[in-house]
Amino acid sequence: MRDIREIKAPRRSRSRGASVLAGAVALGLAGALSAQTLVPGQFALADPVRVDAAAPQSFAAVVAGVKPAVVSVRVRTEVQPRMMSAPGGMPGFENLPSDHPLYRFFRRFGEDGRGQGGERGPKRFGQSQGSGFFITDDGYLVTNEHVVSNGTAFTVVTDDGEEYDARLIGSDERTDLALLKVDADTKFTYVEFADEAPEVGEWVVAVGNPFGLGGSVTAGIVSARGRDIGAGPYDDFIQIDAPVNRGNSGGPAFNTKGQVIGVNAAIFSPSGGNVGIAFAIPASTATDIVADLRDDGTVVRGWLGVQIQPVTEDIAESIGLTEAKGAIVAEAQDDSPALAAGVQSGDTILKVDGKTVDGPRDLARKIASYPPESKVDLSIWRDGKEKTIAVTLGELKEPGKLAARAGKSGDKGAAFVEELGVELASAKAVGAGERGVVVTDVAPDSTASEKGLRRGDVILEIAGREVNAPRDVTEAVLAADEKGRKAVLMRVQRGDAATRFVAVPVARG
Repeated sequence: MRDIREIKAPRRSRSRGASVLAGAVALGLAGALSAQTLVPGQFALADPVRVDAAAPQSFAAVVAGVKPAVVSVRVRTEVQPRMMSAPGGMPGFENLPSDHPLYRFFRRFGEDGRGQGGERGPKRFGQSQGSGFFITDDGYLVTNEHVVSNGTAFTVVTDDGEEYDARLIGSDERTDLALLKVDADTKFTYVEFADEAPEVGEWVVAVGNPFGLGGSVTAGIVSARGRDIGAGPYDDFIQIDAPVNRGNSGGPAFNTKGQVIGVNAAIFSPSGGNVGIAFAIPASTATDIVADLRDDGTVVRGWLGVQIQPVTEDIAESIGLTEAKGAIVAEAQDDSPALAAGVQSGDTILKVDGKTVDGPRDLARKIASYPPESKVDLSIWRDGKEKTIAVTLGELKEPGKLAARAGKSGDKGAAFVEELGVELASAKAVGAGERGVVVTDVAPDSTASEKGLRRGDVILEIAGREVNAPRDVTEAVLAADEKGRKAVLMRVQRGDAATRFVAVPVARG
């Protein structure tokens, strides 16, 4: 190790006398200038930020209070044994004769705990571990859905080493939350969810069972809020930098008051270990989901029935919105509440019951927070105006696949639309369906190419107008140009995926 005494200070550019003289001149000027006087060529600076916030000397008091409520959750899972038939059960050896030199080997291989003659051997079980925490003194506890998934038996181990059998009350895959119940003549220490969301920079303490090491405590801060990590349709994670590892899943993240601000659910880990980025399900989400699970073991959500996407700057400009906000409807699903209420493709949903919609996920969360049969008012943007549509929500079911649209490109009757940089043909003419126009070619340096249009895409509408021939596209582009639009909004179908909107700038000569 290099000795710090070997590191010499850099040589000063001026002599000590020069420095003293400069200091004296500065002091003299300071006496001649007021605080509001500006030296030519300089700017007045505002006072720097000063915050008087004391950091906690220790988390010991918090840990001592909450630790007895945090448990390790052991989950027994059944492992399906592989089927192994009698001699010849290996692929390619189905008819191995009894006098073959390998006959005895394959017979013994098949008999090794797996049975013979295609019979299933004895059941084998595996075990996984996670974390959880009591929310009532009579034994209700919260963990992650992925901790208990496929479990056949559950064991809870408390901080003092006591073990209890638990039963699964219910789980919700969409939010990755589950509720267990311990039935015992014991009053358990329990914790409560925080009513207020934590602020970024606030202290957080994580307690859990990483790598099977129950009762482990780590601390850090809230790094960010509202994270979407692609885990589900209602992602709204709190990001924390308290070290969280495998086995912490389902454990609580506490504030300094001992309240649960989130349920630890995921980590970002290129290496498999902690790198300071973990994600917790917010207490606000967990409170609602746990209440539903405790009621009847299931979570029931409201359903609107729309395919939606974000409103980009280009889309906003093309439909006349002053700012990119809300969620634009690509398609209202068949037999959906939205379709029955009159919601149309191209509508932009701005508010739900007066509450601003920040984007598609925010809309999904807002709608899901209502029970089925709720009546809500949607504020939508259509044809350059805002209007209100009343919708009676349905019940959210598992999403089904949209019907596939057969399509293939061709050059029959194709025409090049210079303003967009695409070659188009009628979908009907090339056998790609009854509606729309097919993109048969895209100029590599065109605005359409930059926006992701490619050969085989089917354009169904432009600026709300149905298009079925290349000339329809040209007319729609000219109409948008007359309105002063810098881009045209297309509704596009790609393969069997849901339709989406693409705002393509119009090239002008």
